[in-house]
Amino acid sequence: MNKTGPFLLSMILPLAAFGAGDCADSRDLRLINGKIVTMDPRNSVLSSVTIQNGRFDLSGGKPSPCTKTINLHGRTAVPGLIDNHNHIVLLGIRPGYDTRLDTAASIKDVQAAIAARAKAVPAGKFITAMGGWNPAQFAEKRLPALEELDAAAPNHPVLLFQAFTGPAATNTLGKTFFAGKGIEVSAAGAIAANAPSLGALNALRSIQTFDDKKRGTMDALAYSASVGVTTNVDMGAFVPPGLPDIQDSFVFDGLASADPFRMYDAFLALHREKKMAARLRVFFLSMDTQPAIPLLSERLRNAFDGLGDDMLRISGIGEFATAWPLFGKVTPPANYEAALQLVAKQGWPFQQHSLSLAEDQLTAATFEKVNAATPISDLRWSIAHVPHIDQETVNRFKALGAGIAIHPYEYLAGTAGAGPPVRMIVDSGIHVGAGSDAAQISTLDPWLMIYYMVTGKNAAGVSINPGQVLTRMEALRLYTANNGWFFREEDRLGSIEPGKLGDVVVLSDDFLDPAKVPDEAIKRVKSVVTVVGGKVVYDGLN
Repeated sequence: MNKTGPFLLSMILPLAAFGAGDCADSRDLRLINGKIVTMDPRNSVLSSVTIQNGRFDLSGGKPSPCTKTINLHGRTAVPGLIDNHNHIVLLGIRPGYDTRLDTAASIKDVQAAIAARAKAVPAGKFITAMGGWNPAQFAEKRLPALEELDAAAPNHPVLLFQAFTGPAATNTLGKTFFAGKGIEVSAAGAIAANAPSLGALNALRSIQTFDDKKRGTMDALAYSASVGVTTNVDMGAFVPPGLPDIQDSFVFDGLASADPFRMYDAFLALHREKKMAARLRVFFLSMDTQPAIPLLSERLRNAFDGLGDDMLRISGIGEFATAWPLFGKVTPPANYEAALQLVAKQGWPFQQHSLSLAEDQLTAATFEKVNAATPISDLRWSIAHVPHIDQETVNRFKALGAGIAIHPYEYLAGTAGAGPPVRMIVDSGIHVGAGSDAAQISTLDPWLMIYYMVTGKNAAGVSINPGQVLTRMEALRLYTANNGWFFREEDRLGSIEPGKLGDVVVLSDDFLDPAKVPDEAIKRVKSVVTVVGGKVVYDGLN
């Protein structure tokens, strides 16, 4: 018997009277004989749960004739995880056949991941790993060399590209391609940061087709489902230079850039074709420089908050509403208050990026000014990342009814004092949820983010956030029941309760039991079965 045996044998098909065609679109499912952690207000644990027409039905009534049953054989299941801030749209439309390096701890691990990916990629096609990793997570603390990438994928060109503007690394086939485009590559396969790396990135973009973007987006969604993230809240991209109709917006060319008018096309196509394996919630990013905030104004005039359906919905503005001082340096944008006043008057949720206490304080002060004219307590406004926020500033946001979106991206390369101060934030009583900022500077794998919140340790196992750790249940709640609040869907997502959307993740291990899953093993937790709206979208045992 192969490894899929227990689940395969326990899948009970619908009644024979209903043929496969009759039940082909069924969203009716029962999970039995499990440890089902509901994340409801009482932290209830059930042994079975039923999903009917895509929603949880805990009434105990008779299931429909199309209901399938999965015997969990004692496995732990949790609600589908929600990432309250990532960049999965960017991940999907990046060129090449993406390979996630979330859990790679060495060059050998990188080679293994690339070699495994190469088995399913046509010879001659680029294998890429762009964003969401850092050489600091590898034991060698460096990029792989040309010969190491050759050994992993001798029949494929490879490009590994760090966040934003490089540096990058390639192999022999990749070097040949890039040299033909006038891009300098060292004998060791290194491509320098900034212009050379951007040249390599744009060379691949220039040969990318729309079908490539659809395939990449399907891959991104499949990866999301495989790690148990069933809802992604996407926070947009920088505007690349040279586009028409961008109204003097701040522009930036790099891995975090995309056409704001067309970047969602691949997702929209898959949505129409009913091929999405995870949900998407869209926050529109704008970085206007003009006092009249033209791009933001046009978005708000021509889009509708909440437009969409349960799989894809427009949900907010963020993580920027105007041009913003990046990397913790604060020069207050002259149009910031006007932009937020407009967002508030239109009644949209909003989330603001922040990397320093000065930015936190600027955001708090602006929220307070806006609130004096238009109360924001019911708008679901929040501040994101907050690695260095203090108690006083947390209290200011709490008084406004705003929330905090924690993103433990320092897991990959953080050093002592990295933050965020998650214990203090949770203890403050403010509304708080968690996400990753994934596909850019952090990993999409939620279990690595949860590991950091529980242990305070980075990818190398070094304690960098002591005294600011959470219990496992607290960390899980930040990734589930607490996250629907940020986009006004707390009554629809995040917990296993009657009427909520039927998203469930069956775990490889009992994460909530430290005796069975020691701290270091949290990083190896994964989904073995992921269910979205009553449909199995990932089966890691088959």
